[in-house]
Amino acid sequence: MTQSNRLQQGGRIDRSRVLNFTFNGKTYQGHAGDTLASALLANGIDVVNRSFKYSRPRGIVAAGAEEPNAVVQLGQAEAAQVPNVRATQQALYDGLNARSTNGWPNVQRDVMSWVGKLGGGFMPPGFYYKTFMAPASMWMTYEKYIRKGAGLGRVPGENDPDIYDHMNQHCDVLVIGAGPAGLVAALTAANSGARVILADEQEEMGGSLLDSRETLNGAPASEWVEKALGELAGMDNVTLLARTTANGYHDHNFVTLHERRTEHLADTAPLANGRRQARSRLHRVRAAQVVLATGAHERPLVYANNDVPGNLLAGAVSTYIHRYAVVPGNKLVLSTSNDHAYRAALDWADAGREVVAIVDVRANPDGDLVKEAQSKGIRLITGSAVIEGKGANRVTGARVAKIDIDRFAVTGQVEELVCDTIASSGGYSPVVHLASHTGSRPTWRDDILGFVPGKVTGMTPAGGAQGVYILADVLHDGAQAGMQATQASGIDTVAELALPQTDSSRESPACALYQVPHEKPTLRAPKQFVDLQNDVTAAGIDVATKEGFESIEHVKRYTAMGFGTDQGKLGNINGMAIAARLLERSIPEVGTTVFRPNYTPVTFGAIVGRHAGELFDPERYTALHQWHVEHGAEFEDVGQWKRPWYFPQRRRAEDGERWETMHEAVARECLAVRNGVGILDASTLGKIDIQGPDAREFLGRVYTNKWAKLAPGRVRYGLMCKDDGMLMDDGTTSCLGENHFLMTTTTGGAAAVLEWLELWHQTEWPELEVYFTSVTDHWATMTVTGPDARKLLSEITDIDLDRDTFKFMDWRNGKVADVPARVFRISFTGELSFEINVQANYAMHVWKTLFEHGEKYDLTPYGTETMHVLRAEKGLIIAGQDTDGSVTPEDLGMQWAIGYDKPFSWIGKRALARTDTARQDRKQLVGLKPTDPRVVLEEGAQIVFDKDQAIPMDMQGHVTSSYYSPTLESGFALAVVKGGQERMGQKVYLPMPGGMTHEAEIVSTVFIDPKGERQNV
Repeated sequence: MTQSNRLQQGGRIDRSRVLNFTFNGKTYQGHAGDTLASALLANGIDVVNRSFKYSRPRGIVAAGAEEPNAVVQLGQAEAAQVPNVRATQQALYDGLNARSTNGWPNVQRDVMSWVGKLGGGFMPPGFYYKTFMAPASMWMTYEKYIRKGAGLGRVPGENDPDIYDHMNQHCDVLVIGAGPAGLVAALTAANSGARVILADEQEEMGGSLLDSRETLNGAPASEWVEKALGELAGMDNVTLLARTTANGYHDHNFVTLHERRTEHLADTAPLANGRRQARSRLHRVRAAQVVLATGAHERPLVYANNDVPGNLLAGAVSTYIHRYAVVPGNKLVLSTSNDHAYRAALDWADAGREVVAIVDVRANPDGDLVKEAQSKGIRLITGSAVIEGKGANRVTGARVAKIDIDRFAVTGQVEELVCDTIASSGGYSPVVHLASHTGSRPTWRDDILGFVPGKVTGMTPAGGAQGVYILADVLHDGAQAGMQATQASGIDTVAELALPQTDSSRESPACALYQVPHEKPTLRAPKQFVDLQNDVTAAGIDVATKEGFESIEHVKRYTAMGFGTDQGKLGNINGMAIAARLLERSIPEVGTTVFRPNYTPVTFGAIVGRHAGELFDPERYTALHQWHVEHGAEFEDVGQWKRPWYFPQRRRAEDGERWETMHEAVARECLAVRNGVGILDASTLGKIDIQGPDAREFLGRVYTNKWAKLAPGRVRYGLMCKDDGMLMDDGTTSCLGENHFLMTTTTGGAAAVLEWLELWHQTEWPELEVYFTSVTDHWATMTVTGPDARKLLSEITDIDLDRDTFKFMDWRNGKVADVPARVFRISFTGELSFEINVQANYAMHVWKTLFEHGEKYDLTPYGTETMHVLRAEKGLIIAGQDTDGSVTPEDLGMQWAIGYDKPFSWIGKRALARTDTARQDRKQLVGLKPTDPRVVLEEGAQIVFDKDQAIPMDMQGHVTSSYYSPTLESGFALAVVKGGQERMGQKVYLPMPGGMTHEAEIVSTVFIDPKGERQNV
């Protein structure tokens, strides 16, 4: 096996395991422990992609999530395709198949490369805004080719065979990042008894310690890492999540973690015990405290042709050598502004390769690493920088010259050094992205030449994430962060951790250098790339500022700096500094752009988890669901709940037995309720517990009617409107105590109503002391209704059910089937009804007891379809069916439910005074009685007054609810008709698509028992 850049010894790879992989159709070999990027470098692959805008050849630059170029398409089969995978984060596995995302016909010979060769003048910033404006008739052609040239990767054309899942987690301390600071913070918190989650995006935890030249307790730092991880793994209160990226940091320490569970094993997740494993998991974590130990990204220097393959970050060079035993070249030139980058040159020399020179912009660097380099005979060129890289598909040389940073000028003769690799370091940028997700703005610090996280409640930055870089200081800072987070989570006694001894070297101060000057002005010099992924150059930023873009957010959008999957990891600080120099402002005056979730790309599969297909929407079941299943119920989905639709029974027929149709079952259930007694599982109704001294006042403001005098033990029906005066929801609210109420809502409207209440309380009336708690799942509701309801219930309750003692719209506490219960005398059928509410765990017992005693009364279960028929016969509305967001309470004829003289204007009151809502020809709720009783009008059917009018006809309304009534022995309907309440007795017509026209008469909405005598018996 030939791997031209692989060292024979060292690294953390397993040389005994050879892995075959394919890149751009050619087979290569690597080892277990490689990333795709390290394996490509080991095999001497220079060009891994073509750039987004100019189609320039690009090579690997970094070793982690900050990699801008090596973004690949992963997967062999069409269904297994995954776009936008960073080669630096993809573990190598046997059979891995990857392709470059840009480059046609191939990445080596891209026909679009002529664009880059024409120079920046051909495609300056904003060229698309200016170029494709006219002629408008050509836009479809423009769009086709623009879309073809845009994007990174390709969406798979077949269904994903993998599964994904979600997990909700809670912890006392979430530590993000398992480098030195994160490990120490986690150990401190865990040893203090805190529940800890430690997440790190890399294949191995340890961060910079895995490629460090320093020792801990006199041994290689990686040995201390192994010991620390072993200790954490042995604790029951610790969860370790490797290959897990914190992608979003949201309010109240809600953090989403994307765990790549099997993406390091194969194209599709393998089977375990005969079942396919999850490819990835999204952990939704609520943490009492968060320790942000995300470290820092090294900044590249911005010089001419800094994008040619062979230009790498200095830290990445060390990582590839130490962790993967890969030296990505033979002759190195290092260009730096700080001591820390000297590690790359020293590591390169230790690997037996030639260091041509270290080019340091500082005049007199004198740190320990500088002296070590000099002692090894490495040439040191001070006060200078690499001003230009040479080469096309690979670096062939570096042009070096003395520069004056303050004057931004080249001040000396240019020397050209022969090399095949240029490593650069312009300092370090703390990874502030996650903290910025919360809206907190980073703070600039001159002493570290970088931004640090702003203040976020419940978050403590540690180590490199807040600009602490010396290893001894990082360890101490991590311990302090762990102690602070542990105490803030509510744990008083915090364990003190014995920190390992370090041999950190002395470093001289770094120099601020963000763009290296060239002999030519920026606009004429060879391209100096700031954002490698989006092809943003220093010249592009120069053009943007010259065209009047002064806000860094505007510069970002005009140039695309920090867009896409990169989110400014490498380039944003340099870009901001360049803009600041051009605008003659300081960097903190210019400020940062806004970093947004996700920190790195996340597949849609991981985002939705298993919420696909039959699991797209959660299914909710009542406590009585199993009984309904056992008794043959057909179900319908109502607001995520599975509600019994109807209960078909076996019927005798001439050719044997058969199941009832829905029409037959509903007719039987309706007659049972009207003539005997029926029972409905109404547990799904929304229930909101409302308490507080201002509860009455609040109810009066959100409902249209009055609530100030509702006495304990009484129930009132209420209408709730949006602020435009249109009906939102309806339901009953019961007074449980002087300052205690129970509100019921429609099944589908429960969540929206609770959100509505909280919205108005928190934003408009925060001075009101009132509290809302959803108790829908806590209480099971059984509605016993029909002429025999009182007889049945009286057999199993200690509540006095006498009509004069327990009146309509009353409620009582008592026991039903020896279970504590609330019983409400409410009717949604027009019959004598009792709604029994018990704690949900006792529902099955009460339900079965009712059927035991109800056998003599022929107690009949009924479903939602029968409920709809019964309520419509009484003219009772269903919000969302008989209303559609354009109907007011007055349109429904419910003036009796409106408190026009209430002292406080309830939500929607002012809207009812608008000219439009006061029109007499508004659509109003009426009943419809078909002339032919056999006709059941179609819901949604349009209504006209003149059946002979030519098309297009004047539509006067539509049917909202329509059923066949076995009691009326006729079809009937509810509808909204223009001016309908003044049109009683008038004939209307309903033209149907097939040419037939139905005739109906406008009648009252109440078809049965208009005086309400049956519900009051």
